[in-house]
Amino acid sequence: LQNTRLLELYNAITLGASSFLTAEYKLCALFVIVVFPAMWVALGALPGISFVVGAVTSMISGLIGMKVAVFSNARCTVGACSPTVGWTHSFNTAFRAGGGMGFSLTGVALLSLYALILGLRPLFGSEQTDLMHLFECIAGFGLGGSSIAMFGRVGGGIYTKAADVGADLAGKVVENLPED
Repeated sequence: LQNTRLLELYNAITLGASSFLTAEYKLCALFVIVVFPAMWVALGALPGISFVVGAVTSMISGLIGMKVAVFSNARCTVGACSPTVGWTHSFNTAFRAGGGMGFSLTGVALLSLYALILGLRPLFGSEQTDLMHLFECIAGFGLGGSSIAMFGRVGGGIYTKAADVGADLAGKVVENLPED
């Protein structure tokens, strides 16, 4: 019975996380669609392309992070509820998930940046000033990634606060629990 309830909660949380990311990434895509032409006009095509690659990389990283977090939280909960597995297994699961997620997100970012540099490199000469221009164009990658990360932080904070307020109200009204 307990595992059935945990599975129901896991499915609901997975659906909520996916719905949140879908809604947020629609707005992020709209932001990228609006900013890309402005960057093209103001700075040129290459910084704009770098911006889009950075934004997409950040969105992929956010998706991976959310999937890993939801799944590993479910595994930690199941482990903590099991008398045979216990807290040590839950801690190790959380630690490994965090480490794996950190390395995978860093790897995705580095691979995307490396591919972008390899893609743009033939457009520039071999002089030091040409290479400086290449890396000035690559700066758009950081701007794109940071922009999407900012949306994730602000949107996630609002979403988290709404869930916290909803849980407080449900606890008080439905279950008649005292404050905190």
